[in-house]
Amino acid sequence: MQRRSIAREGGGPAFTDFSDYCQRMEREQIDVVRRFNRAVTQRVGALDDEYLSRDRSLGLSRLLWEIEPDGSEVRVLRSRLGLDSGYLSRQLRRLESDGLVTTDPDPDDGRVRKVRLTKTGVAERAVLDRASDGLAESILDPLTDSQRGRLVAAMTEVGLLLLASQVRIEITDPRDPDARYCLRSYFEELGRRFDTGFDPARSLSASDEEMTLPDGLLLVASAQGSPMGCGALKLDPKTRIAEVKRMWASPDVRGLGLGRRILERLADEAIIRGMKTLRLETNRTLAEARGLYETAGFVEVEAFNTEQYAHHWFERNLER
Repeated sequence: MQRRSIAREGGGPAFTDFSDYCQRMEREQIDVVRRFNRAVTQRVGALDDEYLSRDRSLGLSRLLWEIEPDGSEVRVLRSRLGLDSGYLSRQLRRLESDGLVTTDPDPDDGRVRKVRLTKTGVAERAVLDRASDGLAESILDPLTDSQRGRLVAAMTEVGLLLLASQVRIEITDPRDPDARYCLRSYFEELGRRFDTGFDPARSLSASDEEMTLPDGLLLVASAQGSPMGCGALKLDPKTRIAEVKRMWASPDVRGLGLGRRILERLADEAIIRGMKTLRLETNRTLAEARGLYETAGFVEVEAFNTEQYAHHWFERNLER
């Protein structure tokens, strides 16, 4: 790389080359994140052994909060909180010994363990809710109305971006429950948005078999134990053309770049499998989808199939 000097804002020392500039910018960003983490953990009392003046840590209190009114599966809690099995088991035993929860096989499926709050657990969580409200009020009270608005808006943005940073995209069996949820949500949304509704049986096929290797694949994006989006490929090794199907992102995470992440991962998977062209079609009502495709290197082309719900056809050269 040709070395070159880059002037730094504020009159600081110049960077010797672009690589040095990028490394220092990344270092500064990491430092900001670490300072933010320290400030938040101290302000909310995450370092206290008796969080919110109760006889348990923040980790135990958070686990208590995550248990749904009708109970929660152990595997869902583990995935949502990012805990390993051994640690979660120890935490649950602590809550059980305090009489706050019970852990039993699910009556509908003995292979599934389910955690439920006891009456004492429900009462304790109500106490935690009141104490947590008090902590939030103590953060907001010293601020002006303008500062409160800024803080709440910033917290909302940070929460969404942290969620985006937790998203994982994996090849998933189309028959998996998370995959079924995404595909069902995709069909329901198209049914609401298309002028003529949407009937999968009248659309060009993307069957389970066509979304399973070697004929194709399905990607599912998930975070905190919940599915957030999906996208599929149909692969044709003869023509080396891959078709994008079933692109969907949950409304809860739109605007965070998840659709682009799924689309780029699909392109990567197609390249890995020797495809040279990526194709897709879309309906005229999905303006945001057309915008995504146009900014992701796709160009609009003549119709290349007979999809009756399509008004726009796109293509992307994967060999460039």
